[in-house]
Amino acid sequence: MNFLAHSYLTFTDEQIVGQFLQDFIRNKDRFSFPEKIGEGITLHRAIDTFTDSHPEIHEAKKIFSPMVRLYAGAFVDVAFDYFLANSMPDKALKEHSEKVYRVLRNYDEFLPPNFLRMLDSMEKDNWLYNYREDWGIEFSMKNVLNKAKYLNKNLAVFEVYLNNKPQLQYHFDHFFPDLVAEAQKINAGFPS
Repeated sequence: MNFLAHSYLTFTDEQIVGQFLQDFIRNKDRFSFPEKIGEGITLHRAIDTFTDSHPEIHEAKKIFSPMVRLYAGAFVDVAFDYFLANSMPDKALKEHSEKVYRVLRNYDEFLPPNFLRMLDSMEKDNWLYNYREDWGIEFSMKNVLNKAKYLNKNLAVFEVYLNNKPQLQYHFDHFFPDLVAEAQKINAGFPS
């Protein structure tokens, strides 16, 4: 899942921090954080594992894989943030986005410099809230293309997303409730 989904599937402020940290730290460093932040890292990893093995994700990847092969999952993740953002009332999405930025700033001593630089852009351009707009998804997909080592930066991946929105929505609708239930189960296993 992408940034909005990972931040949405949290149960404490510390888990928000851990969810974001996971993709910016080395595997061996994941145990060097306070326990509650570590829960967020664990939750992120479990969400990714569950997502990668879900049949709806397997089907959704087929939409992008002819063009981007192994990167298909990254584009599904971005697309699904659009559907999540649009499933939330505007006020709730706005409040959630503001809370995430505030929490991350409150725990900035745990965040690596490269994440803090990205957070500046994320907050300034309100990425989490703007995932509800096609242009926000286009921006995010361009970021994925720019970071991908083996993909042409001008691939029409956003057009593939636009042309397949109903199918992607179908997969999201049949996947996300399962993911929410899985995240709740994982969270219930953490010490109180």
